[in-house]
Amino acid sequence: MADTATTASAAAASAASTSTDAPPFQLGKPRFQQTSFYGRFRHFLDIIDPRTLFVTERRLREAVQLLEDYKHGTLRPGVTNEQLWSAQKIKQAILHPDTNEKIFMPFRMSGYIPFGTPIVVGLLLPNQTLASTVFWQWLNQSHNACVNYANRNATKPSPASKFIQGYLGAVISAVSIAVGLNVLVQKANKFTPATRLLVQRFVPFPAVASANICNVVLMRYGELEEGIDVLDGDGNLVGSSKIAARHALLETALTRVVLPMPILVLPPIVMSMLEKTALLQARPRLLLPVQSLVCLAAFGLALPLAISLFPQMSEIETSQLEPEIARATSSRTVVYNKGL
Repeated sequence: MADTATTASAAAASAASTSTDAPPFQLGKPRFQQTSFYGRFRHFLDIIDPRTLFVTERRLREAVQLLEDYKHGTLRPGVTNEQLWSAQKIKQAILHPDTNEKIFMPFRMSGYIPFGTPIVVGLLLPNQTLASTVFWQWLNQSHNACVNYANRNATKPSPASKFIQGYLGAVISAVSIAVGLNVLVQKANKFTPATRLLVQRFVPFPAVASANICNVVLMRYGELEEGIDVLDGDGNLVGSSKIAARHALLETALTRVVLPMPILVLPPIVMSMLEKTALLQARPRLLLPVQSLVCLAAFGLALPLAISLFPQMSEIETSQLEPEIARATSSRTVVYNKGL
């Protein structure tokens, strides 16, 4: 039986080896090396590729079937590595890895930028009222919560109360900080009207960044109490580590702070310069379309850069972990899943 499986896998690999441009296909593995920042950047560019939003139902079925054929060693002759990588990209972009159910389009990672950009534009609108500030912060955190839930780890049942707690904490912190900073700016008598308007444009960043940290802590505080799994170089479970959990949460929180920085800081700077140009002063109706394009460009650049900062599977030396973890393996280092 083992010989048959080996022969089938070899046949599948042989059938796929006709492509020289793409690396050899590995089922369920990233196409690009995850040990370098550039490799992770290329990997996440694939994950957020908005072109997968337009994949038809028929194309999705064909991609899934192609991967099933590869898995069972029944791949038809002439299939290239490039075709297999493309099929895996389509499947991972549309179907949840644990449930194999389709993820609602606005909540896919590939839909995060197209559906999130209008919210970013709303967050950065000048001369916001109290009501509009509350509305855009609430909408932003609601969208983030839906994306987090749709792409959650579904291998273990998680109570809905945990997601509700994280959502409410993020909304309350975002709204409180945004409203509080706006009130302080309005009461700052030393600011000229022009300076006050410029400062107000930067208010969304600390509000969103603090809400992101709050969300991570509330959603994953259980990991600090129970620890997370650490694996040796062969993928074998070594144990559960609370120290690794702290590292994972710190890396995730840092990613969540870096992510909104270019999105919510660069557009106000760019727009403050563009608004002084003769074109926009003569045609103020172009302000909103131009701001939307600037936000889209900043979002498209920031998302893959931020989530590429740390490997998905981070490495840590056993000497930095609990003594029982170090005693349980001969490996000098172990790895853990930091989450997104």
